Amino acid sequence: MPRPPRHSPEATPSAQPDADLDAMLAKALGKSLPEAAATDASIEAPEPVDPSLQRCGYVAIVGKPNVGKSTLLNALVGQKISITSRKAQTTRHRITGYRTEGVSQFVFVDTPGFQTRHGNALNRSLNKTVLGAVTDVDLILFVVEAGHFTPADQKVLELLPAAVPVILLANKFDLVHRRGDLAPWLKSMQEKRSFAEFVPMSAKTPRDIQRLFAICEKYLPQQPWMHDPEELTDRSERFMAAEMVREKLFRLTGDELPYTSTVVIDKFEEEGALKRIAASIVVEREGHKGMVIGEKGEKLKRIGTEARQELEKIWNCKVFLELWVKVRSGWADDDARVRSFGYE
Repeated sequence: MPRPPRHSPEATPSAQPDADLDAMLAKALGKSLPEAAATDASIEAPEPVDPSLQRCGYVAIVGKPNVGKSTLLNALVGQKISITSRKAQTTRHRITGYRTEGVSQFVFVDTPGFQTRHGNALNRSLNKTVLGAVTDVDLILFVVEAGHFTPADQKVLELLPAAVPVILLANKFDLVHRRGDLAPWLKSMQEKRSFAEFVPMSAKTPRDIQRLFAICEKYLPQQPWMHDPEELTDRSERFMAAEMVREKLFRLTGDELPYTSTVVIDKFEEEGALKRIAASIVVEREGHKGMVIGEKGEKLKRIGTEARQELEKIWNCKVFLELWVKVRSGWADDDARVRSFGYE
């Protein structure tokens, strides 16, 4: 795959910030990085890497709900391994993705958005996952929306250990219309914590992703790789099937359905190039069941069709997917039931 050129977005302030802030913004945007032209000549088989030169380390991706953590993980890994939707708390598990670039292997850890609004068993489990993910990593990417910082962001920032370097990743930078306004914001962020670096970027821009690899690389310890370079994630196909159904469930029901709905895989069988999957969508109330099924079963049919098509694309094989809807009242506030559904 050709290496995309590194990105140097132009800062075009409408009002002139002072020289120090302007220089800080320029540095954060990577203006000092040389442009790397991507050509067909770069498409070559990777040469063996001397183990003594290898770097490998854990990079946690943290932030409040809906700041683009899963989109970022998918872009860093190069394939969809974490589901996305506009509904808060879409990510519910610690999902690890691998990417090997040159001499370095990055082990990215995506986490649920830290939940401060509700204290039920499900959210206690999710917050425990976040706390566990940040305690034993080499680097933390603290993801916020560029130009914004909310009390929910502050709650996450307070969880981050002082001993681990933290990069402030200002995501959705492409949506900032007055980029010169970002410099005062960066200065205010510096007062909240001594961040290792600032990285304004968009998780949807390949050049920004490539620039992020170069920035993170120097924080990885010099040690042998932990995984085969061809591996992408530690999660099983069974897990991915449940997640894809849950993604389509959230996307197609919108705000109608409470986020306390989940998916359980009842059967996962392989018959040559065919995978047969039976899954249950679990909701808390009888009324929610009708929302999922829809008129004449059309909503449930569409959820199944879109999930099946996405799984076939990822796995490059035929998938037979059968879905059922079950009511389990109060499951999200029952610690034992939460654990039985696969939450940590």
